[in-house]
Amino acid sequence: MISGLKDLKNLSDSLRTQSKLMPVLFVGHGSPMNGIEDNEFSGNWSNMAKEIPQPQAVLVISAHWYTDSTKVTAMEKPKTIHDFYGFPKELFAVTYPAPGSPKLAMETKSLISHTQVELDHDWGLDHGTWTVVRYMYPDAQIPVLQLSIDYRQHPSWHYELGKELLALRKKGVLIIGSGNMVHNLRMVSWDMIHGGGYDWAYQMNDTFKKLIESKEHQKLIRYDELGSGAMLAIPTPEHYLPMLYSLSLQQSNEDVSFFNDKLVGGSLNMTSLKIS
Repeated sequence: MISGLKDLKNLSDSLRTQSKLMPVLFVGHGSPMNGIEDNEFSGNWSNMAKEIPQPQAVLVISAHWYTDSTKVTAMEKPKTIHDFYGFPKELFAVTYPAPGSPKLAMETKSLISHTQVELDHDWGLDHGTWTVVRYMYPDAQIPVLQLSIDYRQHPSWHYELGKELLALRKKGVLIIGSGNMVHNLRMVSWDMIHGGGYDWAYQMNDTFKKLIESKEHQKLIRYDELGSGAMLAIPTPEHYLPMLYSLSLQQSNEDVSFFNDKLVGGSLNMTSLKIS
């Protein structure tokens, strides 16, 4: 116990409290191919890293770590996970050797009273994380961790848990929710794969943006009350919930700006946001 407290103190010393909060991102990560393509989305991820302060560490809530509890990666060297199939071999050859941070994992665990948090040594960085972060920080020198999404819990539960991560923003940790607001793979149109969406997808993209801009978070939490378009946009919640984590960290004096605001494949949007 004493050793653990010393580790937390050492981490607190290394991640000094800053005068300004680190921005928060929600990133529409889209296809794994964005992880190797030089396109408008990956270009904007690179540009975002130049626009915001360099973080001390990165914590990602990825749609692709969906578990029956809440976990945080706690290994020194997280592996690159290729959690997909049917893509070119070049994509499977990519590794992103960013370090982890067991100390930051311990601090993240200590901040969360909402639930018990498990320190995980088996996962790593899935494509919801590395396809984005490798463009932002290509040198892979900044520690990167993931926080899992407990699939048993209601959206409001995730929103409230996210609020408990605020102290990390004060210490220069970049928190990124990685998913997609509109994500219906069963309805993907290959005719629109490079751009374009169904009418309902455009409508829901606009609805989500308006609610985000007006800070109507409770309506976004209760997305199942937003009509049939919302049910088409969010047939399952795992890609939507990371956005609620990001929004939960917005302070009353902070604004939202959007980037990569585009529909692809008919039923997917890349719309992303920065809170600062």
